[in-house]
Amino acid sequence: MLTPVAYLEAKDASRNIHRAYSIAYGQDLFGNWIVETTYGRIGGKGRTIVTVVDNEDEALNYVQKALKRRQSAPKRIGVAYKIRTLRDSDQ
Repeated sequence: MLTPVAYLEAKDASRNIHRAYSIAYGQDLFGNWIVETTYGRIGGKGRTIVTVVDNEDEALNYVQKALKRRQSAPKRIGVAYKIRTLRDSDQ
């Protein structure tokens, strides 16, 4: 079962930027540690990348690096990501 870590959104209607990013980690049915990253336009299907790692520590390290990369969004896309709950994203 995967443990959700974060659901992030970057929005700027004037520039037509509506991005979503979520990341979760856990073990699959075979006991492998995985990190599942989903990203794309809000309201769209998006893309999901599943990365297999050796253990829980590597999974957490991968998650930390991915979230650190999201912090540089203002430089890259001009809009910062904000943390949202799943309930907030439905509104």
